[in-house]
Amino acid sequence: MKLIKLTAISAAVLASSAALAAEPVIVVDGNEAVVYEAEPVAVAYQAEPAYAYNADAGVVRNTTGAVVGGTKTFFQTVTHPAAISAEVGTLGYGANIGWALNDKTELQAGWAGGDVADLFGGDFDANGVNYEVDSDFSNPYLGVQLRPAANWFTMGAGIIVPDNDIDVTANPSEGISGYYKVNDIKYDASGVALAGTVEHRNKLAPYATIGFRPNITNNFGLFGEIGAAYMGKTDATITSLDPNQVLKAEDSNGNAITGLTGKDLAASAEKELEDKNWLEWMPIVKVGATYRF
Repeated sequence: MKLIKLTAISAAVLASSAALAAEPVIVVDGNEAVVYEAEPVAVAYQAEPAYAYNADAGVVRNTTGAVVGGTKTFFQTVTHPAAISAEVGTLGYGANIGWALNDKTELQAGWAGGDVADLFGGDFDANGVNYEVDSDFSNPYLGVQLRPAANWFTMGAGIIVPDNDIDVTANPSEGISGYYKVNDIKYDASGVALAGTVEHRNKLAPYATIGFRPNITNNFGLFGEIGAAYMGKTDATITSLDPNQVLKAEDSNGNAITGLTGKDLAASAEKELEDKNWLEWMPIVKVGATYRF
């Protein structure tokens, strides 16, 4: 009986400390000895990555998916982005940082700005008056980049916080000795100068794009996007060099109109600029390069 009890106790001890029982254990009861040989127990665990990285598809490695899984802190994720990009386009010159939620979804934060008037010709027409443009753009943005098929094709959406300074100077038709035609009235441009600013009303501008983002190597890739941002209607401020100057003017039939001043001309030009809603929908066209971590 004593041997049976000792045997049971020894077996329990051996079972709870199998990893330490690589050597034989001897239990002695009186003159009898019983030898037990313990086999170590090993259990192997292999962690599988949350998302597979496909270089050919141009996708990014998972970074923020780890936050949901609890394997990284939020701070670690934010400070370890999936990709950084440089860009140039109609919103300006800039860069963005991307954090991948998975192989199809990427969060982006970026900025684009600078003097980009030359990118779209440096001038525009508003109801017969040509304006030279000088711009200073600042467009921070936050958005989501989607890859519906988990390949190079992308769809983007987000919000821009525009702070764009747009200065305009009117160019007379037929040169400096020509005329300004505003609201169907021709004003003699001799000695007259019109200039001012145009500002979009929206403080938050939603945008949407489609594009492509192929990888050239495992780390480097290119991208291109087209789309639009809704900047809203515009507020214009136009002034004349001499607002009290009486101007020569005539209607569409060639009949002379008297009493119109530089201030009247500026007010009419300002109204036409706002009615035109110049770049109410700001076109987005940009290209760039990406480095993926």
